[in-house]
Amino acid sequence: MTTTYRSIALRGVAAGAVAGVASALVQLLVTEIPIRAALAVEAAREPSGDGHGHSHGGEEELVGRGAQVVGGMLGVVIVGVAVGLVFATAYALSKRWFAAGTPFTRSFAFGAAVFGAVALLPWLKYPANPPAVGDPETVDHRTALYLGVVVAGLVIVWGASLLADRLREQSQPVRTTAVLLAVTAAVAVVLLAFPASPDTIPADMPVAVLWQFRLSSLAQLATLYVGIGVVFGLLVDPATRRAKTPAAAPHH
Repeated sequence: MTTTYRSIALRGVAAGAVAGVASALVQLLVTEIPIRAALAVEAAREPSGDGHGHSHGGEEELVGRGAQVVGGMLGVVIVGVAVGLVFATAYALSKRWFAAGTPFTRSFAFGAAVFGAVALLPWLKYPANPPAVGDPETVDHRTALYLGVVVAGLVIVWGASLLADRLREQSQPVRTTAVLLAVTAAVAVVLLAFPASPDTIPADMPVAVLWQFRLSSLAQLATLYVGIGVVFGLLVDPATRRAKTPAAAPHH
């Protein structure tokens, strides 16, 4: 196969840009709704009545909400491009673990695995919270816990790929069952081993707003990571076929 790393990397960047735009649209059209509701809850707590309370709602914002939304969407696209490049690099380096199936199938499976490791697993243990939830003084602790789960998830994916490679001689049902059982056990260990979130949910935060934000945030991450896997697969699969066609074509 004559496909170069440069061509794979460019396709990863393109896939990241497309998935990033899609994820940014989910943020604008879906996630922004509970964010605004949560900001309204936060604003309703202030001022404290004496005019000297710590207030965000009573102060002039340095950056308007509209600018924050646009900046956040731009940031999602930039992150998508960066993740797409890393995804393409990891895909190129891990082909021996995804030897079966078409390039699209491998890319989709890889994207789903990344989503599970860096988004779904952390979400199960520490689901995202909207504004007005969480103590600012614990942000470093919460970030460390979240990143710890992300690292654990990546280790699980790496271990699952190694196990699948070791069981290559086994039948597909045996190999799949063994990997699924190992992943399930590892996920259970991670969920039990990490401490509970230090965040407490305020009584004035509507449950519907809380879970709408959590689910929409997860949907946004799914759009980004699984989207990269789908788009990259669509881009690299035809490229692979074109690379193989000249070698297979008869010479006259």
